[in-house]
Amino acid sequence: MIDSLWEHGGGRRANVRNGISLVHMDIRDEAIGRIFADFKPEIVNHHAAQHSVAISARDPVYDAQVNVVGLLNVLDHAARAGARKLIFASSGAIYGTPERFPITEATPQHPSSPYGITKMVGEHYLRFYRENRGLDFTALRYGNVYGPRQDPNGEAGVIAIFIAKFLAREPVRIDWDGEQTRDYVFVQDVAAANLAALEAGSGEAYVIGTGKKTSVNDIYRALVQLTGFEAPVERAPQRPGDARDAQFDSDKARLQLGWTPETELLDGIRAAYDYFERLPPGY
Repeated sequence: MIDSLWEHGGGRRANVRNGISLVHMDIRDEAIGRIFADFKPEIVNHHAAQHSVAISARDPVYDAQVNVVGLLNVLDHAARAGARKLIFASSGAIYGTPERFPITEATPQHPSSPYGITKMVGEHYLRFYRENRGLDFTALRYGNVYGPRQDPNGEAGVIAIFIAKFLAREPVRIDWDGEQTRDYVFVQDVAAANLAALEAGSGEAYVIGTGKKTSVNDIYRALVQLTGFEAPVERAPQRPGDARDAQFDSDKARLQLGWTPETELLDGIRAAYDYFERLPPGY
């Protein structure tokens, strides 16, 4: 495992299980070539990224350095080391706010943030490396992934951020009017999609979501119901780059990967809340 443990990314050494090697390194570092040459992976699972829409809007150069230049560094060394395939964490952000819902793989891509742009560009590089370097790929275009271990201190991941505020009995911030929607998909279901992609989905991209729209206000109300605490709400304007709505039709993933989401939103929120509630103070 290679991870920079970026302070805004949520990576923690404590999350690495015993027996798994962690190399503390940035994917932009040319030294990762030594790791690939020594390990010679058959399949590379690429989830390292600058993942915040807000940060990408403030600093699009940094976003591109990590999400494009960093990806190219990984692709190049993976191909040199003879890897067979790369599984790529893409994003539903590549679509922006489309005219029609639900979103499918064929929906026109009009990303509204630098983050979405870099994920879209990343998929083009995947196709180039497949055609010219023999490195196969599967791209998974995630909805909003949530669940235990998500970083509640960053600028992405509204469910984790809200849970932390509810536990601390602090106000929550709701941007825009709170009616913007996302397709929230539980991390365990996302992991299952990655496992399915190990041997399926050659050269393909899949939207990974539940098919359900959920607003930020819905998330707030669910946590009020779960905790019995009505957290004060602080209103804020729309964040630059934020799309209005998202809803995915994952029928292609069902047919070709055998994947379907199994976790209902309230069950997933409860699992995440229970996880954060059990953490020691100051974690």
